[in-house]
Amino acid sequence: MTDGRTAGLRAWLPAIAGVVLVGIALAALAVLGGRSLPERTGPPIEQLIVEHTQLTPGAIELTLRNTGPDPVQVAQVFVNDTYVDFTGGTGPIQRLGTDTLRLTYPWQNGQPYTVAMLTSTGLAIEHEIPAAVSTPPANGGFFAVMALLGTYVGIIPVVLGMLLLPVLRRIGARGMRVLLAVTVGLLAFLAVDATLEGVELAGRGGGAFGGPALVVLGAVLAFLALTAVDHRLKAGRCEEELERATGTRLAVMIAIGIGLHNLGEGLAIGAAYTVGELALGTALVVGFTIQNTTEGLAIVAPLTEQRPPLLRLLGLGILAGAPAIAGTLVGATVRNAELSAFLLGIGVGAIAQVIIQIAPSLRDRHARMLDPTTIGGAAAGLLAMYLTGLLVTV
Repeated sequence: MTDGRTAGLRAWLPAIAGVVLVGIALAALAVLGGRSLPERTGPPIEQLIVEHTQLTPGAIELTLRNTGPDPVQVAQVFVNDTYVDFTGGTGPIQRLGTDTLRLTYPWQNGQPYTVAMLTSTGLAIEHEIPAAVSTPPANGGFFAVMALLGTYVGIIPVVLGMLLLPVLRRIGARGMRVLLAVTVGLLAFLAVDATLEGVELAGRGGGAFGGPALVVLGAVLAFLALTAVDHRLKAGRCEEELERATGTRLAVMIAIGIGLHNLGEGLAIGAAYTVGELALGTALVVGFTIQNTTEGLAIVAPLTEQRPPLLRLLGLGILAGAPAIAGTLVGATVRNAELSAFLLGIGVGAIAQVIIQIAPSLRDRHARMLDPTTIGGAAAGLLAMYLTGLLVTV
């Protein structure tokens, strides 16, 4: 009985350690990020943020949200130092409330503009439009294009990367360890990238809903949920069954982690197109498409010793790529920095859990996990993701 309890405790040790590491790392990042904010020593500070910008011929519409402690009243608006008339904002914007200002201004396509809003207390708030482009109308055609972009960025490149499975079967046991180490490096890069993006998005919200703590919350919740799912999959199976199921289980977990990361990529693409930043949206599509091809390799890495049916491989590709479709649709409709930060945090937690699942497979016959083979593979994965990430213009 004691041996059984000890074995059960050992099975949960990686999960417990993972929760602690994720919590400590992201909490530290949140604290460090918060130190850059000035301390309030005087009267309450107004904090008005622009959640959405919509450009139509002869007009600029700004959706504002008050994340400060007190109501805010917009008194005057200037565009490139020119006073403009506006409608909306007839009353103070309450704490966490929103309002839309419609500015009458003959903007020119492709030109940069700076919108300065002067509040009733004399505080000036600026918002930059790098290149003015008409905002696409939110109709059925627009959302169909968003879904196609999500498919192009998420599913297609992942499936193309998975087609290299027959090549991977020839690499042998040592090559398999290298490939899994590359997968760990790839996932680690995605986790760091999603964390930084989530903290940046949370900072745009003004901290009213916790700021970077939202990323920590999403990461821990996702980690715990996937740990529980993995434990449930293992429960009631004998050692022989677990050995056969390890490859498929790892592939599924990797697909889930990558899928949640691709959700964040879809959010970025959808948000770029919905505010009219077409050049940025195009760059994101091209960069993410090339980058996601390597993710397909990571999914099929644990399956080199199996011959999974084609439908199972297709299902894994959809599991990893389809969230990009959901992300583009959410990014095109929901303009909430806090929600996006929370979703990115979920992706971070999922990836951290997957890395812990892969780690035991990196051990060699001497039970060593860190040796030149695995260290070199992880470094190669990080470098590959970094180089492909350079194709994404931010």
